[in-house]
Amino acid sequence: MAEKGWEVDLTGAKQNTGMWLVKVPKYLSQQWAKSSGRGEVGKLRIAKNQGKTEVSFTLNEELASIHDTTGKLASVSAPREHPFVLQSVGGQMLTVFTESSSGTPDDKSDSIKTDKLAMEGIVVQRAECRAAASESYMKLKRMHIEITSKPVRLSKQLDKAVTTNYKPVADHQYNIESERRKKEEGKRARAEKQQVLNMLFSAFEKHQYYTIKDLVDITKQPVNYLKDILREICTYNAKGTHKSTWELMPEYRHYQAGEKSD
Repeated sequence: MAEKGWEVDLTGAKQNTGMWLVKVPKYLSQQWAKSSGRGEVGKLRIAKNQGKTEVSFTLNEELASIHDTTGKLASVSAPREHPFVLQSVGGQMLTVFTESSSGTPDDKSDSIKTDKLAMEGIVVQRAECRAAASESYMKLKRMHIEITSKPVRLSKQLDKAVTTNYKPVADHQYNIESERRKKEEGKRARAEKQQVLNMLFSAFEKHQYYTIKDLVDITKQPVNYLKDILREICTYNAKGTHKSTWELMPEYRHYQAGEKSD
């Protein structure tokens, strides 16, 4: 850790501080987040009953209020009583660390800011904080199920047609362009094969690589007819630097190996 700029404070390990690892319900942590940060959020009670340890948590009354998705106060409230279900650590070595930064946001020095880890203690007890079976808890679960089962999108009946955002069109621009290209393709008359070859050889004297679109524009020939001729004199680059382009076969090239042009 020293190589990464970490400083580790092992005071907690030296003091052999024992800590509890407790799992709490999501709604309970949300209620805790609503507190001002000052004062208490509840009371923890640890007692012995016939030699058995009993632990429970009581949520403060002012933090029991629940708000719905619209922010309004709901008709249900969070359960206040939460008994603990104690669990063993299970032979695991669990530790608790805290992290703090040694630098400050406005620190303009060029020194490297390092983070500090402090070992607060070793987990000696695991527990799960559960809500006691009560009417308020059942109402809370019912409200949660209703919220999660509510569809995200709802259908709504309109009294009149919407004319401000979208207007129906006879045909979309994409379809119009596609039909235009098809008509132009159909109007292209096939030239004699030798004439097409002459145009292709003339084009490849200027550049080594062409896309099929460029060659169609040069020869004014139908795509399928042009491809049939290209397969006789050219190779297609399916990958590499000049992907999706055509170039002359070696036996038809006018340049030498070291004189390739783009």
